Amino acid sequence: MIGFIGGGKMAEALIKGITGKGNKSILVAEPLEERRRYLEISYGIKTTASNKEAAEYCNIVILAVKPQNMASVLDEIALYITENKTVVSIAAGITLAYLQEKLKSGRLVRVMPNTPAIVQEGMSVISLCECMPESDIAVVRDIFMSVGRVLTLPEKYMNAVTALSGSGPAFIALFVEALIAAGEQMGLSTSDAGELALQTLSGTARLLDTGMPPGELRVMVTSPGGTTAAGLKVFEEKGLKAIVADGLRAALKRAEELGSRN
Repeated sequence: MIGFIGGGKMAEALIKGITGKGNKSILVAEPLEERRRYLEISYGIKTTASNKEAAEYCNIVILAVKPQNMASVLDEIALYITENKTVVSIAAGITLAYLQEKLKSGRLVRVMPNTPAIVQEGMSVISLCECMPESDIAVVRDIFMSVGRVLTLPEKYMNAVTALSGSGPAFIALFVEALIAAGEQMGLSTSDAGELALQTLSGTARLLDTGMPPGELRVMVTSPGGTTAAGLKVFEEKGLKAIVADGLRAALKRAEELGSRN
């Protein structure tokens, strides 16, 4: 049985993906009664108010709580995490070393999923203990593949992953907001500007997903002396790439801070 400690949005995305593959052997520990009832009705799974119960009765335990709450949760469930259990943390900044200090199990996995998992278009990056059996790794990988793509990387890259793909949806959403607002300023309605921006984003992403390098697509769209060139010139003068890099570095620093507190 798969146990979730925390029944928030990311947990729900994973539950939706798992149950969509036909597996409803899931127990979710969630303090809010209304949320528990919603998850039970929506996905046909079991819930409990007890973190200890989920830790005791499930062979895979997914820690879907905020980093700030992780210490108290681990202290609460530690006695119930035996060596044969696989524990998966999806909390930003929580290291494998920290989990090893708190729990008896050597089957520990750190994963950074992102918000598009809600629509099964997520990007999840997995880091794990070298002692993990391949069969257990495959099970964890399948859970996250149910909501999108999965990449396995050494843990030293996880804070960078958190900054790029974990926080990335918010950064991209900000750019889309800016496109829509600019469209409105030029006289377009909100709905028309929104449709134009979103379809342009979706279509561009699909085109890049064919393997076309971003630079090649940019050159393809840009005619010398044309409208795109005029817009790109402003972005370059304003230092768009440097602004993006600074934003990612700030997110990286925060991920490091969250990890150092534990």
